[in-house]
Amino acid sequence: MIYTWNNKTVDTYPALEGNNDVIFKVHWGLIGMDDNENVGSVYGTQLLDTSNLSGFISFADITEEQINEWVEAAMGGEEVQAKKNAINAQIAEKANPSVITKQIGEE
Repeated sequence: MIYTWNNKTVDTYPALEGNNDVIFKVHWGLIGMDDNENVGSVYGTQLLDTSNLSGFISFADITEEQINEWVEAAMGGEEVQAKKNAINAQIAEKANPSVITKQIGEE
């Protein structure tokens, strides 16, 4: 299973403690794909701790990889795993559906 974060959309404070464009919320998506190219996804938002800006990185220098790290750290390992488990369940359901909708007279 390959998991990919999409964390490109963020909310910022225009100014906070002398810093500009301080990211405080990330609109995230996590997509999983199995070896058969079945896909599952979950989406949400994650607040980031802005109480200590001593290691502040300017907005222009932030990478998506850095945002991914911040989101995973803010969520915690158990919550990240829960998101991955939800994706795995979606993909398993696609591979072996528990319900199939059909119409009478059609096959």
